[in-house]
Amino acid sequence: MPAAYEIRAGGDVKNKKQSMADLKLRRLNELNSRLREDLERPRIKVSEASMSLIQYCTNTKDFMVPSMWGSVDKREDPYAPQQQGGCCTVM
Repeated sequence: MPAAYEIRAGGDVKNKKQSMADLKLRRLNELNSRLREDLERPRIKVSEASMSLIQYCTNTKDFMVPSMWGSVDKREDPYAPQQQGGCCTVM
């Protein structure tokens, strides 16, 4: 009658623990490198960014906000309905 269970060698467990440790070390090194890249990214102060945004919004004409810029000429407004006139109609 063959044995129902077989005895394993202890070396397999050691190899598995070592490979798990290597995997954990590799993940930590990858995380460390991502954090270093994030640290090296150029930063600006929030006050500078907000002033830059305010300056852009006040200097750039927005056709969707007529209350700030006044009425817009139909020829300048890209959102105005197009004139229906021309030489032909496609059906």
